Amino acid sequence: MITFYEVEEQAGRRPLRPLPAITTFDDLPPDSIYSSFRTFNGNTFLYLEEHLARARRSAARLGWQPLNEPILRRAIHAARLPDEPDVRIRFDFWADGRVLLALIPFTPPPAAFYRDGVQVQTAQGIGRRDPLDKTADFVQARTHYRQTHKNVYEFLLIDEDAILEGFTSNFYGVRNGVLYSAGEGVLEGITRRIILELLPALNIPLMLETVKTAGLPALDEAAMSSSSRGLLPITMINGRPVADGRPGPIIHKLMRAYDEFVGGAVKTALE
Repeated sequence: MITFYEVEEQAGRRPLRPLPAITTFDDLPPDSIYSSFRTFNGNTFLYLEEHLARARRSAARLGWQPLNEPILRRAIHAARLPDEPDVRIRFDFWADGRVLLALIPFTPPPAAFYRDGVQVQTAQGIGRRDPLDKTADFVQARTHYRQTHKNVYEFLLIDEDAILEGFTSNFYGVRNGVLYSAGEGVLEGITRRIILELLPALNIPLMLETVKTAGLPALDEAAMSSSSRGLLPITMINGRPVADGRPGPIIHKLMRAYDEFVGGAVKTALE
């Protein structure tokens, strides 16, 4: 169940006004900028400032009025769901300055996904209008696509024969000890930024290049990342195993490093 709130700016008032008439994201106008992330231990967040900065850059590119970040931080800090230790939060805002928060109970991926990996599939005939702007019109398009292509954990966006990113994630391939990830044409993923910053200390070389669909059989490992899932191994693409069909050592090393990083980097919304 999703709970929606409008973020209000009146001084001295609680910054969240419940919106019981809104029950799904389909009830929202599609022309918003949005970002989503999870809480850690109830009221701390990982790189919240980067989510806000990305939204700020998108608003500037579109010529919108600036997002009121202090008010939004107050709202995020106050956001809670009864009896839910952690939640996934999504904020949407529009050109006129209206801001909504959506709160969703957070259920992490099953432990088996991190242990055994997940299966993904390339998607045809769908893409983002502008990868630099996280806009809600793409959410509606991908929701429709999922409804007509069921039983797939994640879909990968492609440009001709190049894999760009997932519907809700960034994509990585490993070949001969080198990590590959698209250098352009993809969303500025917050978790992706952390992953790439961890590479030098782990002595993992990086190539900011796309993996070609024709090169999938040559991959030794693959993975995807997002704010709510962290880093997840991919062990099957388009019904074919990646290498031997098991998560490999480089992705395992990155997963451990990411988990250690998160423990020391989370902060409240007001810090």
